[in-house]
Amino acid sequence: MLTTVSSSGQGETVTRLLDAISQKGLMVFAQIDHAAVAREAGMDLPDEVVIVFGNPRAGTALMQADPRVGIELPLRMLVWNQGGETIVGYNDPKGLAGAYNLTTQATTLDAMSSLLQALANDAAARAEHP
Repeated sequence: MLTTVSSSGQGETVTRLLDAISQKGLMVFAQIDHAAVAREAGMDLPDEVVIVFGNPRAGTALMQADPRVGIELPLRMLVWNQGGETIVGYNDPKGLAGAYNLTTQATTLDAMSSLLQALANDAAARAEHP
């Protein structure tokens, strides 16, 4: 998992991530608040939210190449608190090429990887580094 430490708290980081996703014209499919569900079950968990989002055009092209990759899609990012820090994390989609028959989709996977890095930086309020 690739991670970026946020310059803000969990709530603001999630808000910035959602705003960045929207600004890039992506669709948010779900927001899963693990900590809230844990509290409902009478358990304690530091703030932890998964945002599930994507672009049907990019994801569909991958699934056309290998339908099994549908288990990995849509994209998702995790924002959680650990040791007094808020962290944004995601799995690099370039890693999917080895697990699935996506050799013809390297450009799409590279674009997804760059997108996730940009979103993590936006959410964490960090400048992108080339």
